[in-house]
Amino acid sequence: MNEHVRIFEAGGPVMSPDELEAAIRAVGTERYHDKHEFHKLLHSGNLTKGQVAAWALNRYVYQEAIPRKDAAFMSRVHDRELRREWIHRIQDHDGHPPEEEGGLERWLRLTDGLGLDRDYVTSMEGALPATRYACEAYVYFVREQPLVVAAASSLTELFAPSIHRERISGMLEKYDFINEPEMEYGKRRLNQAPRDAEFALQFVKDFAKSRYIQEACINAVRFKCDVLWAQLDALHLAYVVGMIPPGAYRPEAD
Repeated sequence: MNEHVRIFEAGGPVMSPDELEAAIRAVGTERYHDKHEFHKLLHSGNLTKGQVAAWALNRYVYQEAIPRKDAAFMSRVHDRELRREWIHRIQDHDGHPPEEEGGLERWLRLTDGLGLDRDYVTSMEGALPATRYACEAYVYFVREQPLVVAAASSLTELFAPSIHRERISGMLEKYDFINEPEMEYGKRRLNQAPRDAEFALQFVKDFAKSRYIQEACINAVRFKCDVLWAQLDALHLAYVVGMIPPGAYRPEAD
């Protein structure tokens, strides 16, 4: 297409790949959950061990949903090369013995260190209802949306390294019940997340060709930020305000 001619559709002119990337990154600047009050309390050392355990327990539900949403994505992909690239996301979380133990195992080391029973964590029985609903909404979104839009929802990974670095340094410094092995999940994601984000971003830039799809991709990143934000809303309401719903994990007195 001539550089000076723009295709107009519903919603405005088609964005260039660089404009689309800038719009996606702007979503993170505005909406990523590093700005949430619960996140600030967690990383600044202002939560009790029980509150941190509640966060880790509920966050496991999200971690467990990630390989399922990636499997849902792959089930719709007919391009073998794309499947070959995408499958390592599942292996990163579920493991690929003997080389890779997987992110879920590393997360369980964190919950072990916080005194939570593994069977209780993996059952997800003590998770907040809002946590479960938000995570299942993410799996459903990836299963139902066009592939390029589904891929775009993963692009919160663009913003993840900074939050992992802050979490690792803050929690190791501020909590005497957190040690290096328990932060191994975040340390590994410092390398994995940028790799995944780079591939997914290029995929979106290559295949989001209409303004309608481009806007849907930007909204997919907003949706994913909402999924992450909603989980922290629920944690704050339950474990800071004190409105713990029936059946949810109740920390022992610290």
